[in-house]
Amino acid sequence: MNDKLKMLKSLTDAPGVPGDEAGIRKVMRAYISPFSDEVTTDNLGSLIATQKGSRADGPKVMVAGHLDEIGFTVTRIDNNGFLYFQTLGGWWSQVMLAQRVTVHTKNGELVGIIGSKPPHLLSLEKRKKPASVEEMFIDIGASSKEEAEAFGVRPGDSVVPYFEFTKMKNEKLLLAKAWDNRIGCAVAIDVLKDLHNTDKEATVYGVGTVQEEVRRRGATTSANKIGPDIAFAVDTGIAGDTPGISDREATGKLGAGPQIVLYDAAHIAHKGLRDLVIQTAEELEIPYQYDTIKGGATDAGSIHLTGVGVPSITIGIPTRYIHTHAAMLHEDDYDNTVKLLTAVIRKLDKDTVEHITYN
Repeated sequence: MNDKLKMLKSLTDAPGVPGDEAGIRKVMRAYISPFSDEVTTDNLGSLIATQKGSRADGPKVMVAGHLDEIGFTVTRIDNNGFLYFQTLGGWWSQVMLAQRVTVHTKNGELVGIIGSKPPHLLSLEKRKKPASVEEMFIDIGASSKEEAEAFGVRPGDSVVPYFEFTKMKNEKLLLAKAWDNRIGCAVAIDVLKDLHNTDKEATVYGVGTVQEEVRRRGATTSANKIGPDIAFAVDTGIAGDTPGISDREATGKLGAGPQIVLYDAAHIAHKGLRDLVIQTAEELEIPYQYDTIKGGATDAGSIHLTGVGVPSITIGIPTRYIHTHAAMLHEDDYDNTVKLLTAVIRKLDKDTVEHITYN
């Protein structure tokens, strides 16, 4: 496994559900610090790595991936030692049952599995319907509430999906938990790496935001701290190259390049910045594709409203099976996203940013 894949494995294996991103923040800090002049956090815990440009009055460019992954938090322990939970982020109940999870307690990690009443005990009508989250529980092998508490479990403990980073037989395809959105964090790291010690006017901020999956809270606070002139949100996009998805629903394909997100539920891509990204991709012959996200939003939705407004765009990496325990993406799409953003940021001098903003 090369250094890039080791980094991707470290980022995706790390825990970090909304409100408890310390584990993944530590990993991202270790990888991004060598290419930064300063690494700080905002008061909610978003990581901000600063790489200074050649001009003190040069533009401030924010490249943001979010640290958090969808997960759960323990809400109560019943008398028989089973844990009940609240979802953190958007879960579809059909993908949750019989999945392994890791419960993070004051005494360390516990293996758990999500269960519900077996179908053998359900009516024929009930079997036709997916189990609701309210009917589910987590089994950690405790025999009583007292034993679960002795294991260290308390309400508020984080519960993280379990899946190990895996290369498919086609080694360009990578399977892991938390691609949404550790891939955005990885892009921020490698963009700063590629820009390190190069001649550029812009000061670049590689950011790992917190709590994106619960309405983009860290994007708001980190952007307020930075005050960017230009922003790129890097996130997973929808891959539509699986059975049952029509071109009207999703056109993204693994390996066909980064996705230029024209629209999502909280953001419209800034036209000037969009045009510069497309122009740069075509100059460098970097493949790209378009995407729209009607049923979700990215950090750009909060960042672009900072101060008097920030020209922003979301760059997506097409991904299959997001918001489940394991998702799949193509390594070439990652590489081309890093290449594209690095080239665009090199162009972002003061005059170019003013032209983008006011024309």
